[in-house]
Amino acid sequence: MGISIWQLLIVLGIVVLLFGTKKLRNIGTDLGGAIRGFKKSMNDEDEAAKDRNETIEQKREGNVYESTSTEHSDEKSRS
Repeated sequence: MGISIWQLLIVLGIVVLLFGTKKLRNIGTDLGGAIRGFKKSMNDEDEAAKDRNETIEQKREGNVYESTSTEHSDEKSRS
């Protein structure tokens, strides 16, 4: 069966009569701001996680380089 366009318009009219257009505009603005803030915090969290992963990988590469250079210096001292 479903909801027709007329039923939606009647519900919308009742909501406008109950709350008024100014209040609905404020609710829409607040909701939009909340959604933008949520998306921004999600992006900031993703960027922070990427930075942490890059730092960890750089440390690992640094440790590999240090161990490699230590092995080379040991070989030179044995010769």
